Amino acid sequence: MSDPELATDLDAAVQTRKELGDAYESELIVSFLEKVEQRIDTAVDKRVRRQVAEQQMVVARGGRPEGGPRMGAGYEGPGAAFGLAAVSLVLAIPLSAIAAVNLGLPGLLVCWGGIVGVNACFTVGMALRRSGPEAP
Repeated sequence: MSDPELATDLDAAVQTRKELGDAYESELIVSFLEKVEQRIDTAVDKRVRRQVAEQQMVVARGGRPEGGPRMGAGYEGPGAAFGLAAVSLVLAIPLSAIAAVNLGLPGLLVCWGGIVGVNACFTVGMALRRSGPEAP
């Protein structure tokens, strides 16, 4: 074990179990596991506090925390673009049919113009988000 105090606690629990027998085995195990859990919680809390402090320092210096979202970044990555494309194609079929039946070719052109417009706006918005805010 890398923690000598924990190794000592385990040794003590094993020795106590040998002296007391099977009657107290479950209590000894529970007690030891509580100590292990407490050590893990302490280590995790310490690590989280350190990472939060590091991120706060980066933000205070005007940077962006690692792994954190940029301001205004909600839909990023190829998953969002693929999702919009898939939804557009799925909705394009019934919308095209409705537009063509009711308004003919002009309705179909308006329908597809709207679909293309939504996808174009999304693409332009993604490009603007990637480039980041302009410095004044």
